[in-house]
Amino acid sequence: MTLRLGWIALVFGVSCFSAGTPESSVPRWHLVWHDEFDGTALDAGKWVRETGGDGWGNGELEFYTDRTDNARIEGGSLIIEARRETFSNRDYTSARLKTQGLGAWRYGRIEARIQLPRGQGLWPAFWMLGDNCGTVGWPGCGEIDIMENIGKEPRRVHGTVHGPGYSGAQGVTSTYELGAGAFADSFHLYAIEWEADKIGWYVDDTLYKTTTTRDVPGQWVFDHPFYIILNVAVGGYWPGAPDSTTVFPQTMQVDYVRVYENTGG
Repeated sequence: MTLRLGWIALVFGVSCFSAGTPESSVPRWHLVWHDEFDGTALDAGKWVRETGGDGWGNGELEFYTDRTDNARIEGGSLIIEARRETFSNRDYTSARLKTQGLGAWRYGRIEARIQLPRGQGLWPAFWMLGDNCGTVGWPGCGEIDIMENIGKEPRRVHGTVHGPGYSGAQGVTSTYELGAGAFADSFHLYAIEWEADKIGWYVDDTLYKTTTTRDVPGQWVFDHPFYIILNVAVGGYWPGAPDSTTVFPQTMQVDYVRVYENTGG
């Protein structure tokens, strides 16, 4: 494994990029990993399909499957589809994808261009967990929520960190709100810029929150590699259950996910 300027290379080697590799318009950022979802199938060298339906500690109602019904590549985007259907004693299905064991990074800019689903009870998220969670557990491993949305708040997204002493409802959080419309109406760019002593949250070109080591009421645990997760939960303690207004299926469309290192420029 190669440690360079704060990022951890892919466990099974560094990907080579073609001449058409996208680069940031900000000179100090250099692309080190990405998925443009331009193929015909999900890249198993980059993503793990996580499965299960035990509520995931949040009282969620879905079963995450490994089926293409719930996660597939279509039209140049990753489609994560939440469906109302009975599966393994659950009334809903969806998908949860992660880079654990395939890619983890320490510091840099992590971004994704996403169009969110809509409806009461939907809970889409783009987030990260410390890759030491298997040994130290949660919240000791740390959690960085780059973007979370709950269906009853169509104009609002949340950016949060969780760690020892500030987890769950006590997470250190902030929100960004659209002046009009809903996040489900179109694609938006969600990102963090993560340094040794601070994390900044962005929607499109707007920095809306910076959290530093001084802002957390416990240990700062954002000093080691984290892996990426994309999922759409259905129900849970926070969003509540779907109701008669919720239309299924609902999809989260991800145009791309990119990770950049800071070259210091």
